[in-house]
Amino acid sequence: MINQIYIENEIKDHPRVQSILKKFKRKKPIYIDKYASVFNKKNQNFRIQKKYPSLILSQKKAGYVLKTPADFGIGNSHNFYFSHMYNCLYDCEYCFLQGMYSSADYVLFVNFEDFEEEIKEKISFLKNEKVTFFSGYDCDSLAFEKISGFVKYFLPIFKKFPNVDIELRTKSTQMDPLFSMEPISNCVVAFSLMPTEIAKKVDHKAPSIEKRINTISELASMGWKIGLRFDPLIHGENWKILYSNLFENVFKNIDRKVIHSITLGPLRFPKDMFKKIISMNPRSKVLSDKLVLRGNKISYSNGIEQEMQSFCTGLLKDYSPETLFFSCKGNF
Repeated sequence: MINQIYIENEIKDHPRVQSILKKFKRKKPIYIDKYASVFNKKNQNFRIQKKYPSLILSQKKAGYVLKTPADFGIGNSHNFYFSHMYNCLYDCEYCFLQGMYSSADYVLFVNFEDFEEEIKEKISFLKNEKVTFFSGYDCDSLAFEKISGFVKYFLPIFKKFPNVDIELRTKSTQMDPLFSMEPISNCVVAFSLMPTEIAKKVDHKAPSIEKRINTISELASMGWKIGLRFDPLIHGENWKILYSNLFENVFKNIDRKVIHSITLGPLRFPKDMFKKIISMNPRSKVLSDKLVLRGNKISYSNGIEQEMQSFCTGLLKDYSPETLFFSCKGNF
């Protein structure tokens, strides 16, 4: 899983670094001055590195918490995201990270305390407002949990601020920290979902849709709030039947009372990123089928996008109140 471990000299004695090293006793770390000397350098090949990724332990120096785009949210007035890690264990064909970075190595920022400080500053400044913090933009929130301890560290922090929500975006089924604690009322565990027939072709290395739904069912039975993220919506042969079957399968397996929110978003890419992504996946049917240039993004035509959004929304109304629906069309 991990080819090599790199550690910035400045944090080599950090307790979190030492804890992680104990999980890789057979790996001899290489010490470096800055993670950028290894990560995202020119002439690196994301596809090749994805086969043999390294782990880089680093500390973030700034920009711990950032605002989301104006049209991104699930109901609260203020929305922020924070990234404790760059890159994902999974290898989804449509993932924008392969367009953002040249390197597929994992960068884990171990200075959680600095993230915590800035999160608390935002909360203090907006103490009378409803705020959501999103995790899972540059990585999967839970897939690396056994190594990072991210969820175990941050959930107790957010538990202290009931007017603040934390969303954990994931495709993972590794839920040990959540299974071992009482549900936190302001935590939303949000799962990315699509029809099984499509996921088998594009969600490489990720848990199957069936396993994700089973995990959602287990969490829901415990009382965890669930977010359903049908994003991206992917067009293709028999897509209406496939999405109809998906929605039926999801809702027959979970308690609807714990559904916090449902988002729908079309397949979309920033124009510049897409050029890089398609060059690495030239045979991808998903990346070549019916996508067009629309302003600064690559997506389906307005007609296809509206048809998919309208059709899926219409079906979902049979399962959940429309007040829980949110559209996601922008990019970070």
